[in-house]
This record gives sequence, C-alpha cells and structure tokens, in this order.
Amino acid sequence: MKSVLVCAVLLCCSNVFMTFAWYGHLKSLADRPWFVAAAASWGIAFFEYCLQVPANRIGHQALSVGQLKILQEVVALTVFVLFSTFYLKEKLTLDYLWAMLCILGAVFFVFRSRIMGA
Repeated sequence: MKSVLVCAVLLCCSNVFMTFAWYGHLKSLADRPWFVAAAASWGIAFFEYCLQVPANRIGHQALSVGQLKILQEVVALTVFVLFSTFYLKEKLTLDYLWAMLCILGAVFFVFRSRIMGA
C-alpha cells in the first residue's frame, strides 16, 4: 500500500509540471512565438518525467499497468480542473463533473478485483 501512496503523490507532482508544460504558456507566454513556448514546455516537461518515471516504477510494484494508467488519468483530470479554474480562470462547468464520473467508472472497473476482494 505504501508504494501506491508514493506513486500517487509522485503522479500528482508530475502532473502539476505536465499541466504547466502543456497549458501554462497559454497565459504566461501568449505574446511570444510558439517555438519559445515549445522550448519552455520541453524544459518543464523534463521535471515531469523525472517524477513520472519513478512513480510508474514504484506503482508497478503493487498495481497493474492498467491500474497505473487509470490512476494517472484521475490525477491528470483533477490537476487539470484545478489548474484551469484557478490559474487560467476558466469557468468550472458540469461537464467536468460528468467527465470525472466517467473516470470514476473506469476506476471501479479496473480496480474491481481489489474493491470486491476477489
């Protein structure tokens, strides 16, 4: 269980970096040429990989690859909603709730054997 928690924390941190790499330039570098934003994003993404790779290696000690991927998607959507709402000042809509419910359905099915004890 400790490896799953460490994996989740590392994935949360890596997703903060990745979300900034993918979307941060829309606010902070909007007046710069795209190649400046791309170079900055690659620099930020390096740190994302420095956290994501160990997260998956640690997580794979206790989770299947499918479970790791669904965990990553839950973390990514959560970080994205917070980022888009608080950093980019996008309006939070019910569509995010519906998306999260779909992801939670995926969580149930991929972790069903752990949840049901089978």
